[in-house]
Amino acid sequence: MSNQTHYAIYPSLRDRIVVISGGATGIGASMVEAFAHQGAQVIILDIQSSPGFELVQKLADANVAHTPVYYECDVSDVEGAVRPTAAKILERFPRIHVLINNAANDVRQLTPDVTLEQWDTSIAVNLRHQFFLTQSLLSGLLEAKSSSVINLGSISWVIPGRKVAPYNACKAGTAGLTKSLAHEFGPKGVRVNSIMPGAIATERQKREIITPEYEALILDRQALKRLLQPEEVARLALWLAADDSLGVTNQSIVIDAGWI
Repeated sequence: MSNQTHYAIYPSLRDRIVVISGGATGIGASMVEAFAHQGAQVIILDIQSSPGFELVQKLADANVAHTPVYYECDVSDVEGAVRPTAAKILERFPRIHVLINNAANDVRQLTPDVTLEQWDTSIAVNLRHQFFLTQSLLSGLLEAKSSSVINLGSISWVIPGRKVAPYNACKAGTAGLTKSLAHEFGPKGVRVNSIMPGAIATERQKREIITPEYEALILDRQALKRLLQPEEVARLALWLAADDSLGVTNQSIVIDAGWI
Protein backbone atom coordinates (compact mmCIF):
# COMPACT_ATOMS: atom_id res chain seq x y z
CA MET A 1 0.00 0.00 0.00
CA SER A 2 1.27 3.45 -0.88
CA ASN A 3 2.27 5.98 1.75
CA GLN A 4 -1.00 6.82 3.49
CA THR A 5 0.11 10.35 4.42
CA HIS A 6 0.37 11.33 0.75
CA TYR A 7 -3.37 11.08 0.11
CA ALA A 8 -6.63 12.52 1.43
CA ILE A 9 -8.00 11.84 4.90
CA TYR A 10 -11.79 11.62 5.17
CA PRO A 11 -12.92 12.49 8.71
CA SER A 12 -16.41 11.17 7.93
CA LEU A 13 -15.02 7.62 7.58
CA ARG A 14 -13.58 7.47 11.09
CA ASP A 15 -15.34 4.84 13.25
CA ARG A 16 -17.66 3.84 10.41
CA ILE A 17 -18.49 0.18 9.90
CA VAL A 18 -17.28 -1.05 6.50
CA VAL A 19 -17.98 -4.56 5.16
CA ILE A 20 -15.81 -5.75 2.25
CA SER A 21 -16.36 -9.08 0.50
CA GLY A 22 -13.29 -10.66 -1.05
CA GLY A 23 -11.16 -8.50 1.21
CA ALA A 24 -8.25 -10.86 1.85
CA THR A 25 -6.28 -10.27 -1.35
CA GLY A 26 -6.08 -8.08 -4.45
CA ILE A 27 -8.20 -4.96 -4.79
CA GLY A 28 -10.23 -6.00 -1.76
CA ALA A 29 -7.15 -6.13 0.47
CA SER A 30 -6.09 -2.69 -0.71
CA MET A 31 -9.55 -1.42 0.23
CA VAL A 32 -9.29 -3.02 3.66
CA GLU A 33 -5.96 -1.27 4.26
CA ALA A 34 -7.22 2.06 2.94
CA PHE A 35 -10.34 2.10 5.12
CA ALA A 36 -8.49 0.84 8.19
CA HIS A 37 -5.97 3.68 7.87
CA GLN A 38 -8.91 6.11 7.71
CA GLY A 39 -9.96 4.92 11.16
CA ALA A 40 -12.89 2.81 10.00
CA GLN A 41 -13.89 -0.52 11.50
CA VAL A 42 -13.45 -2.93 8.61
CA ILE A 43 -15.11 -6.35 8.38
CA ILE A 44 -13.51 -8.74 5.90
CA LEU A 45 -15.46 -11.56 4.24
CA ASP A 46 -13.45 -14.14 2.30
CA ILE A 47 -12.68 -17.83 1.91
CA GLN A 48 -8.92 -17.23 1.90
CA SER A 49 -8.41 -17.38 5.64
CA SER A 50 -4.62 -17.42 5.72
CA PRO A 51 -4.07 -14.13 3.85
CA GLY A 52 -7.15 -12.75 5.59
CA PHE A 53 -5.70 -13.27 9.07
CA GLU A 54 -2.28 -12.08 7.90
CA LEU A 55 -3.88 -8.83 6.74
CA VAL A 56 -5.66 -8.42 10.07
CA GLN A 57 -2.35 -8.91 11.91
CA LYS A 58 -0.53 -6.50 9.59
CA LEU A 59 -3.05 -3.77 10.36
CA ALA A 60 -3.07 -4.55 14.07
CA ASP A 61 0.71 -4.14 14.03
CA ALA A 62 0.23 -0.80 12.25
CA ASN A 63 -1.84 0.39 15.23
CA VAL A 64 -4.91 1.36 13.21
CA ALA A 65 -7.79 2.72 15.29
CA HIS A 66 -9.85 -0.44 14.79
CA THR A 67 -8.32 -3.82 14.03
CA PRO A 68 -10.26 -5.40 11.15
CA VAL A 69 -12.54 -8.36 11.86
CA TYR A 70 -12.34 -11.42 9.61
CA TYR A 71 -15.20 -13.79 8.85
CA GLU A 72 -14.67 -16.84 6.68
CA CYS A 73 -17.59 -16.63 4.25
CA ASP A 74 -18.20 -18.32 0.91
CA VAL A 75 -20.26 -15.64 -0.79
CA SER A 76 -21.50 -18.15 -3.36
CA ASP A 77 -23.39 -19.95 -0.56
CA VAL A 78 -26.31 -17.68 0.28
CA GLU A 79 -28.15 -19.89 2.77
CA GLY A 80 -25.15 -21.56 4.39
CA ALA A 81 -22.74 -18.61 4.61
CA VAL A 82 -23.96 -15.19 3.45
CA ARG A 83 -27.12 -14.97 5.54
CA PRO A 84 -25.72 -16.45 8.78
CA THR A 85 -22.55 -14.38 8.51
CA ALA A 86 -24.60 -11.22 7.91
CA ALA A 87 -26.67 -12.05 11.00
CA LYS A 88 -23.48 -12.34 13.10
CA ILE A 89 -22.23 -9.01 11.76
CA LEU A 90 -25.52 -7.23 12.49
CA GLU A 91 -25.62 -8.65 16.02
CA ARG A 92 -22.23 -7.08 16.71
CA PHE A 93 -22.56 -4.01 14.47
CA PRO A 94 -26.24 -2.98 14.10
CA ARG A 95 -25.33 -0.08 11.81
CA ILE A 96 -23.51 -0.72 8.54
CA HIS A 97 -22.23 2.47 6.93
CA VAL A 98 -20.43 1.00 3.91
CA LEU A 99 -20.81 -2.27 2.02
CA ILE A 100 -18.37 -3.11 -0.76
CA ASN A 101 -19.43 -6.09 -2.85
CA ASN A 102 -15.99 -6.86 -4.22
CA ALA A 103 -15.61 -10.66 -4.34
CA ALA A 104 -15.19 -11.95 -7.89
CA ASN A 105 -13.46 -14.52 -10.08
CA ASP A 106 -12.65 -13.80 -13.73
CA VAL A 107 -11.72 -17.31 -14.84
CA ARG A 108 -10.69 -17.40 -18.51
CA GLN A 109 -12.46 -20.03 -20.59
CA LEU A 110 -13.60 -20.43 -24.17
CA THR A 111 -17.38 -20.37 -24.57
CA PRO A 112 -17.67 -23.91 -26.03
CA ASP A 113 -15.95 -25.26 -22.92
CA VAL A 114 -18.18 -23.59 -20.30
CA THR A 115 -20.31 -26.11 -18.42
CA LEU A 116 -23.61 -25.39 -16.71
CA GLU A 117 -21.93 -25.79 -13.33
CA GLN A 118 -19.20 -23.29 -14.26
CA TRP A 119 -21.80 -20.82 -15.51
CA ASP A 120 -23.78 -21.08 -12.27
CA THR A 121 -20.60 -20.73 -10.18
CA SER A 122 -19.65 -17.55 -12.03
CA ILE A 123 -23.09 -16.05 -11.49
CA ALA A 124 -23.00 -16.99 -7.81
CA VAL A 125 -19.60 -15.43 -7.13
CA ASN A 126 -19.65 -12.43 -9.45
CA LEU A 127 -23.26 -11.21 -9.33
CA ARG A 128 -25.64 -13.11 -7.07
CA HIS A 129 -23.68 -12.37 -3.90
CA GLN A 130 -23.84 -8.63 -4.61
CA PHE A 131 -27.61 -8.77 -4.37
CA PHE A 132 -27.97 -11.20 -1.48
CA LEU A 133 -25.21 -9.72 0.70
CA THR A 134 -26.82 -6.31 0.25
CA GLN A 135 -30.22 -7.79 1.06
CA SER A 136 -28.86 -9.60 4.12
CA LEU A 137 -27.23 -6.43 5.52
CA LEU A 138 -30.02 -4.09 4.48
CA SER A 139 -31.37 -3.52 7.97
CA GLY A 140 -27.92 -2.26 9.04
CA LEU A 141 -27.57 -0.05 5.98
CA LEU A 142 -30.97 1.49 6.70
CA GLU A 143 -30.24 1.83 10.42
CA ALA A 144 -27.17 3.94 9.58
CA LYS A 145 -29.55 6.51 7.99
CA SER A 146 -26.86 7.46 5.48
CA SER A 147 -24.93 4.57 3.92
CA SER A 148 -23.01 3.66 0.79
CA VAL A 149 -23.05 0.43 -1.20
CA ILE A 150 -20.27 -0.02 -3.74
CA ASN A 151 -20.52 -2.85 -6.27
CA LEU A 152 -17.35 -3.85 -8.10
CA GLY A 153 -17.99 -4.01 -11.81
CA SER A 154 -15.50 -4.08 -14.68
CA ILE A 155 -14.88 -2.55 -18.09
CA SER A 156 -14.52 -6.11 -19.39
CA TRP A 157 -18.09 -6.27 -20.70
CA VAL A 158 -17.69 -2.88 -22.43
CA ILE A 159 -14.40 -3.64 -24.23
CA PRO A 160 -15.53 -6.53 -24.51
CA GLY A 161 -13.06 -8.97 -23.00
CA ARG A 162 -12.77 -12.39 -24.60
CA LYS A 163 -12.87 -15.86 -22.98
CA VAL A 164 -14.89 -14.43 -20.06
CA ALA A 165 -18.50 -14.59 -21.30
CA PRO A 166 -20.06 -15.58 -17.92
CA TYR A 167 -17.97 -12.96 -16.10
CA ASN A 168 -18.92 -10.28 -18.63
CA ALA A 169 -22.59 -11.14 -18.26
CA CYS A 170 -22.24 -10.71 -14.49
CA LYS A 171 -20.42 -7.40 -14.69
CA ALA A 172 -22.99 -6.00 -17.14
CA GLY A 173 -25.57 -7.16 -14.63
CA THR A 174 -23.76 -5.28 -11.87
CA ALA A 175 -24.42 -2.00 -13.68
CA GLY A 176 -28.14 -2.78 -13.87
CA LEU A 177 -28.32 -4.00 -10.29
CA THR A 178 -26.60 -0.83 -9.10
CA LYS A 179 -29.18 1.39 -10.79
CA SER A 180 -32.10 -0.64 -9.48
CA LEU A 181 -30.92 -0.59 -5.87
CA ALA A 182 -29.94 3.09 -6.04
CA HIS A 183 -33.48 4.11 -6.98
CA GLU A 184 -35.17 1.68 -4.60
CA PHE A 185 -33.23 2.71 -1.51
CA GLY A 186 -32.11 6.25 -2.29
CA PRO A 187 -35.22 7.70 -0.59
CA LYS A 188 -34.12 5.89 2.57
CA GLY A 189 -30.58 7.32 2.54
CA VAL A 190 -28.71 4.45 0.90
CA ARG A 191 -26.42 5.43 -1.97
CA VAL A 192 -25.48 2.70 -4.46
CA ASN A 193 -22.68 3.05 -6.98
CA SER A 194 -20.42 0.78 -9.00
CA ILE A 195 -16.71 0.97 -9.71
CA MET A 196 -15.63 -0.34 -13.12
CA PRO A 197 -11.89 -1.03 -13.08
CA GLY A 198 -9.82 -1.71 -16.15
CA ALA A 199 -6.62 -3.75 -16.01
CA ILE A 200 -5.39 -3.61 -12.41
CA ALA A 201 -1.99 -5.05 -11.52
CA THR A 202 -2.96 -7.24 -8.57
CA GLU A 203 -0.59 -10.03 -7.62
CA ARG A 204 -2.92 -12.60 -9.17
CA GLN A 205 -3.32 -10.65 -12.39
CA LYS A 206 0.44 -10.22 -12.69
CA ARG A 207 0.96 -13.90 -12.01
CA GLU A 208 -1.79 -15.38 -14.20
CA ILE A 209 -3.15 -12.83 -16.67
CA ILE A 210 -0.85 -9.91 -17.52
CA THR A 211 1.72 -11.47 -19.83
CA PRO A 212 4.23 -9.19 -21.57
CA GLU A 213 2.06 -9.40 -24.70
CA TYR A 214 -1.13 -8.51 -22.82
CA GLU A 215 0.60 -5.67 -20.98
CA ALA A 216 1.66 -4.22 -24.34
CA LEU A 217 -1.97 -4.39 -25.50
CA ILE A 218 -3.20 -2.75 -22.31
CA LEU A 219 -0.76 0.14 -22.57
CA ASP A 220 -1.57 0.60 -26.25
CA ARG A 221 -5.28 0.96 -25.45
CA GLN A 222 -4.89 3.15 -22.37
CA ALA A 223 -4.44 6.92 -22.45
CA LEU A 224 -2.12 6.66 -19.42
CA LYS A 225 0.82 4.46 -20.28
CA ARG A 226 1.25 2.57 -17.03
CA LEU A 227 -0.48 -0.26 -15.19
CA LEU A 228 -2.98 0.85 -12.58
CA GLN A 229 -2.46 -0.42 -9.03
CA PRO A 230 -5.05 -1.86 -6.59
CA GLU A 231 -4.68 1.06 -4.19
CA GLU A 232 -5.87 3.44 -6.91
CA VAL A 233 -9.19 1.62 -6.98
CA ALA A 234 -9.25 1.69 -3.18
CA ARG A 235 -8.89 5.47 -3.13
CA LEU A 236 -11.91 5.81 -5.41
CA ALA A 237 -13.85 3.58 -3.03
CA LEU A 238 -12.88 5.83 -0.11
CA TRP A 239 -14.38 8.83 -1.85
CA LEU A 240 -17.59 6.98 -2.75
CA ALA A 241 -17.94 5.87 0.86
CA ALA A 242 -17.18 9.24 2.45
CA ASP A 243 -19.56 12.15 2.94
CA ASP A 244 -17.61 14.02 0.26
CA SER A 245 -19.74 12.13 -2.30
CA LEU A 246 -23.13 12.44 -0.59
CA GLY A 247 -24.73 13.64 -3.83
CA VAL A 248 -23.41 10.74 -5.89
CA THR A 249 -25.52 7.63 -6.47
CA ASN A 250 -26.77 5.48 -9.37
CA GLN A 251 -23.37 5.77 -11.07
CA SER A 252 -20.92 3.31 -12.57
CA ILE A 253 -17.56 5.05 -12.34
CA VAL A 254 -14.74 3.90 -14.63
CA ILE A 255 -11.12 3.74 -13.47
CA ASP A 256 -9.18 2.34 -16.39
CA ALA A 257 -6.44 4.85 -17.31
CA GLY A 258 -8.52 5.94 -20.28
CA TRP A 259 -9.05 2.55 -21.95
CA ILE A 260 -12.72 3.13 -22.85
